[in-house]
Amino acid sequence: MITLEDWALIRRLAGEGVAKAQIATRLGISRTTVYAALASDSPPKYERMAAVTSFTPFEARVKELLRETPEMPATVLAERVGWSGSIRWFRDNVKRLRPEQRRIDPADRLIWEPGDAAQWDLWFQPRKIPLEDGTAKLLPVLVITPAHSRFIVGRMIPTRKTEDLLLGSWELLQQIGAVPRRFIWDNEPGIGRGPRRAEGVASFMGTLAAKLVLLPPRDPESKGIVERRNGWFETSFMPGRSFASPGDFNEQFTDWLQIANARTVRTLQASPEQRINADRAAMLPLPPVPLHLGWRNRIRLGRDYYVRVDTNDYSVDPRAVGRLVDVSAELDRVRVRADGRLVAEHTRVWARGMTITDPAHLQTAKTLREQFRAPRPVAAGDDLVRDLADYDRAFGIGGGF
Repeated sequence: MITLEDWALIRRLAGEGVAKAQIATRLGISRTTVYAALASDSPPKYERMAAVTSFTPFEARVKELLRETPEMPATVLAERVGWSGSIRWFRDNVKRLRPEQRRIDPADRLIWEPGDAAQWDLWFQPRKIPLEDGTAKLLPVLVITPAHSRFIVGRMIPTRKTEDLLLGSWELLQQIGAVPRRFIWDNEPGIGRGPRRAEGVASFMGTLAAKLVLLPPRDPESKGIVERRNGWFETSFMPGRSFASPGDFNEQFTDWLQIANARTVRTLQASPEQRINADRAAMLPLPPVPLHLGWRNRIRLGRDYYVRVDTNDYSVDPRAVGRLVDVSAELDRVRVRADGRLVAEHTRVWARGMTITDPAHLQTAKTLREQFRAPRPVAAGDDLVRDLADYDRAFGIGGGF
């Protein structure tokens, strides 16, 4: 077999008009080799002849099992086919065959029209954020990216529960200024899985008049835009930063996103900031009425005058004890109303298992407690001392003994 250099030289000499016999003599090879080199369309390539090994008798059966169950472990395959040799040698051969037996799942090129879709995701940034109780925790960051413009909006939220996901989504949609026609989510429990939607999600989507698309498992291409942005945050936003609180994180992240959205995206040859107007023009308008989202509950206030939101307890004006109160919580505030009147308002705590008390509520409770324990005053003219003769007359007893 001739080398790649000889093959190229033969073709060059022939192109210069040198006779085939002279080429053979000059290179010391047969004329048959020269004829074959000139007739071939590709350079010579050495291919090792398949050799018979100890694995060869088992190869067909292994392929059959892999076609049925592509992820079957090599140890189980060895047991099924009756292999008794080296498990390492068997595993190496299975590793060679496995990719060929997997079912093919081709991914189409996706074209994103203006206003059509936005991709939602939760990014868990790799640094713990200090909380109110002195602990630190990894908190989710909700990220939305309209697919046509690649414009990014995002903010940190307290939990990945449905109430906080919908609150965060509504706040970010207001930043965009319009509603994409399709919301693309993967299988996030707080939104839904398969045909099931989390409670409150259907009404949220209906109010926005948008469609929720929940991706099937193992379909990363359909949400690749926002996934790549998450990786970009870790390499471009996070390095060299520290955060004192979730609020501090959101301030820094919002400022950085303004810079990020002004950068040119190589594949678009434009910046997201330049393309977002086309997205907005084709999106749906925001609902004209405010959405009633977040943590909402109606309870009868107990004697301890506290209400619970998520895992934290918040004090309420004790004068509302025994009455029905409406509890509502947003991402940053907790409010309690009785008959429409505000009876408590607190900053929402992102730590868990805490008790938040307003000093004014403590003072009111003390006053009410003192009033309850004090003896009732006797009304004027109400003489509690009765003449014993009144009892004699009531029972018909004559006067005197």
